[in-house]
Amino acid sequence: MRALLQRVSEASVTVDGVVTGRTGPGLLILVCAMPGDDFDTVRAMAAKISKLRIFQDPEGRMNLSLTQTGGGALVVSQFTLAADTSRGNRPGFSRAAKPDEAETLYLQFAHCLRDLNIPVETGRFGADMKVALVNDGPVTLWLDTENP
Repeated sequence: MRALLQRVSEASVTVDGVVTGRTGPGLLILVCAMPGDDFDTVRAMAAKISKLRIFQDPEGRMNLSLTQTGGGALVVSQFTLAADTSRGNRPGFSRAAKPDEAETLYLQFAHCLRDLNIPVETGRFGADMKVALVNDGPVTLWLDTENP
């Protein structure tokens, strides 16, 4: 599983002109299921993200986790995180999980974050989404379960 985390002051996702999800201070999480991912992979990724100390403490140091700040998460499916750009100029996406499997894992990931008491909103799997965000910091991290 791959995830791109962006610490945000706010973020939203819109589908067909309708906001389907938003968060205030917290994380925008772009997530991609990969072949071989399963519920254990999803649960481990959610747990790791919930504990990352990437939010500022009162002294301004990155020392607090999402669960400690009470921030929310906007989770958006993003199969293009699996892009293979090693040959030519057109990315290949065969390293992403098949759509039916990917959707299940994406929804499980959002559910696992909720189980960790993180307020979660989502985009719509497979839709053409418009994502807006105010990156805080900026702080952007890449997580990959293949290379933890």
